[in-house]
Amino acid sequence: MRIFAALLPPADAVRELAREVDELQRMPGADTLRWTGRPGWHFTLAFYGEVADDLVPGLSERLERAARRTGPFPLALRGGGHFGDRALWAGAAGGIETMRLLADRAEAAGRKAGVTMEEHRRYRPHLTVARSRVSADLKPYVAALDPFAGTAWTVGELCLVRSNLPVSGVPREQPRYETVASWPLGADDGSPRAAG
Repeated sequence: MRIFAALLPPADAVRELAREVDELQRMPGADTLRWTGRPGWHFTLAFYGEVADDLVPGLSERLERAARRTGPFPLALRGGGHFGDRALWAGAAGGIETMRLLADRAEAAGRKAGVTMEEHRRYRPHLTVARSRVSADLKPYVAALDPFAGTAWTVGELCLVRSNLPVSGVPREQPRYETVASWPLGADDGSPRAAG
């Protein structure tokens, strides 16, 4: 299955960002971008790609340990940026160092579980809001996102998410994301919560 470790923003934070993205979508040229689906907005901590089913239990155990060893922390959606000329994202503020630590732990969990991982890079918190298949000038969108400051919340769980890629061939169809398991941050018992 195609999976990744992630933090999911709460509904209130998603609504705040959605209002900003609605404004971005009214800007000139916005119709050339592929805007991501709001139900799937997330902060990827570690992307594992296609993982054999027999590796998932070991990965889950290691993610549970990573969650247990990391306490809850504050986070807010803040500003934005871009990767090259293909991806536009909203940024984060608050407990960024704790978020980076959790991302490093999630990546290490994958490696220790036998998942083939890309070369390690310093984690940059981002929530992708749009992509482009061709070169696009994303600077006006970044400038429009720059003053955005969402309300802070407390991150309380680490999620293992499955990505179901589009198969219908319908233009602009979005991937569907399904939370496979989640673990409370800083918990003692480490029991995964049922996905729902």
